[in-house]
Amino acid sequence: MNNLIIDLKSDTVTRPCKNMLDAMMTAIVGDDVFGEDPSINTLEEKAALMFGKEAAIFCPSGTMTNQIAIKVHTQPGDEVICDELAHIYNYEGGGIAFNSGASVRLIKGDRGRICAEDVERNINIDNIHYTRSRLVCVENTANKGGGSIYDFEELKKISEVCKENGLKYHLDGARIFNALVETGELPEKYGKIFDSVSICLSKGLGAPVGSMLLGEKSFINQARRVRKVFGGGMRQAGYLAAAGIYALNNNITRLKEDHKRAKEIEKCLNELSFIDTVNPVDTNIIFFKLSDKIKDSDFISHLNNKKIFVIGLSPQLIRIVTHLDFNDAMLERLLIELKAFGKI
Repeated sequence: MNNLIIDLKSDTVTRPCKNMLDAMMTAIVGDDVFGEDPSINTLEEKAALMFGKEAAIFCPSGTMTNQIAIKVHTQPGDEVICDELAHIYNYEGGGIAFNSGASVRLIKGDRGRICAEDVERNINIDNIHYTRSRLVCVENTANKGGGSIYDFEELKKISEVCKENGLKYHLDGARIFNALVETGELPEKYGKIFDSVSICLSKGLGAPVGSMLLGEKSFINQARRVRKVFGGGMRQAGYLAAAGIYALNNNITRLKEDHKRAKEIEKCLNELSFIDTVNPVDTNIIFFKLSDKIKDSDFISHLNNKKIFVIGLSPQLIRIVTHLDFNDAMLERLLIELKAFGKI
């Protein structure tokens, strides 16, 4: 076991299991740009039905699904309202400005989560001097919020504010299934309140590639045009779709195992003297700050030397993400090495 690599930088590091690979290798495929890939069509229908939406489109990444949604929902000069920690703002290469020519109104929320009052206060009045508030984006779970989960009732309130003010409402649901398995809520509830929903297949669900964008037929028809412009049209992509279908059928409920292991790590960290603070752990993401008495580079190097890999996001701030390729034996080894560092 000590020779095995334990990679906790992200839940994107997972690799397909044998059964997923078998599904991929036996997939029936066609040309998806012509709409003729049976596996892609099946995946899109499955995802749309799951969330109660009319249609869906398969894309290479969650960044692409989010950016397509923003492009379809806005016109150049419009404004997007989101939390200051949002993935669409921080980690998509400035795509809101580059792709859509839109500006951003950032809200300082609670661990990446905004509320209806925040949104209402940040909607611009109808005045030619101001940008037109057009789209509200929320991220559930919130990555930089440490995998924090939105209260669904608050999401409904935001939806009502959007409807009252003529705004569109998009969900960056890269880790929505982590939220759903914790709350027990049904995905159809989300489909009812959001104009568009992005879900990722290559994080906790373990597929090698792919995200889905869901919405009404007219929205997805326009999304296909934008995907083409962005260079996201793929041909025999059914091999990837087969992995996505397998992931949706087999890897959702097991996300609770990732959350359980994350809580064990949280408990350990809170007992270590060299840890300054640990963010509350709701799902599979652990954010913690090291004491100023030690160097974050020393901490990361100690783990790297033990073939354990985490990521430093800013001075003293470390992120660990659990996933389906991280098991109980690896957890035990990680806890041993964390405690060992405290004795150095």
